[in-house]
Amino acid sequence: MRVFTQIVIATACFLIAVGSHAYPLDGAEETGINRLEAFDLARETLLANGRLTPGALGTTAQVRPRLTDQPGFVLPPADPELNAALRDFVGADASKYGIAVLDLSEPAAPRYAELNPNMVQNPASVGKLMVALGFFQALADVYPGDTEARKRVLRETIVTADEFIVKDHHEVPIWKPGDPKVVSRPIQLGDQGNLYTYFDWMFSVSSSAAASTIQEQMLLLLHFGTEYPASSEASRAYIDSTPKADLGSAYMGAMRRSIEANGLDWNKLRQGSFFTRTGKAKVPGTNSVATAGQLLLLLTRMEQGTLVDSWSSLEIKRLLYHTDKRNRYASAPILSDAAVYFKSGSLYGCKEEPGFVCAKFMGNRMNYMNSVIIVEEEKDGRSLHYIVALLSNVLKKNSAVEHQTLGTRIHRWIQRAHDPVAAETPR
Repeated sequence: MRVFTQIVIATACFLIAVGSHAYPLDGAEETGINRLEAFDLARETLLANGRLTPGALGTTAQVRPRLTDQPGFVLPPADPELNAALRDFVGADASKYGIAVLDLSEPAAPRYAELNPNMVQNPASVGKLMVALGFFQALADVYPGDTEARKRVLRETIVTADEFIVKDHHEVPIWKPGDPKVVSRPIQLGDQGNLYTYFDWMFSVSSSAAASTIQEQMLLLLHFGTEYPASSEASRAYIDSTPKADLGSAYMGAMRRSIEANGLDWNKLRQGSFFTRTGKAKVPGTNSVATAGQLLLLLTRMEQGTLVDSWSSLEIKRLLYHTDKRNRYASAPILSDAAVYFKSGSLYGCKEEPGFVCAKFMGNRMNYMNSVIIVEEEKDGRSLHYIVALLSNVLKKNSAVEHQTLGTRIHRWIQRAHDPVAAETPR
């Protein structure tokens, strides 16, 4: 358990745990995510100590899909100049990257670039984006056209952590109004929160326990339909009495439907299993895969407002909005004034090698690092809006630093592309 002291308004004192949190800070009342209220109260202190950046202070009204006037949008042909820039940015490691970039800063003249966009890799925690898609698609299937009912389910359904959380080391922020501090610790059996809170935990600190809980709740939602949430006894009976093969079939069917219903390719993009050991044991699945091209397409659908539908696109984008300390790609200082919508994931492994010392994000057997990000920046009279999907497997290099560096280079390139004065300045 970790706590960090922060001085906040009046005489209150909150202890805020390090993390990378999502959803706009003014959304506490609308969603019931208590953490948002605590962070909103502490925002001035968090800004002063660098824990928050100016780009993290957008409101729910400001967070919106920005391509809704182009529902039929299709990717333009790859831009040779930007393609060459991407290859130059990663140099000799180019074959170890899958990158797709869509610059929408000038909506009438979008630019696209790619490098190995069909390179297949385990998405790691980026797969939690597909979990959100699966749940929101299931929610829309149960309540077609009734967004008030869907919001009621997300806000009023109280979920109690059960064995599906076992085992996860990720810490989540725990706070309720009146508490003197926000405490960061792993989710424990019996912990309660509404569905919005579990989504926030899944995206904010990449909690695998929260992700597996949402995956379980998706199965319950599909089974009980409009009677969801059922009683704890009925829910338990369904999970415990249903053959594992049937649970696996239900899960795989729901996840595949959410991918294919949104024009995505199941063979190139899927979260095939639960995120926890217990979840995998109870609900069999398959492998998980992603490509930069398909991840970019998913985010583009969200920007169009067509990921499930306009309401779901908006809510998923809000859940991806970063409102705390940024990491990996999103931690590039050049992005501090920009709003970022971000998810990352990593898997690394090591083997014996003379002279090599295994370290975090520096595997010599595998070193997967995946990032998806939407950047929105209004600065110096210039409006930037672009999407990046990035997979890498560069061995023995700190992949978090590599992604941060690449984020800086891509942002500078896009700045220069939309600033004639900067374009004339030597690099």
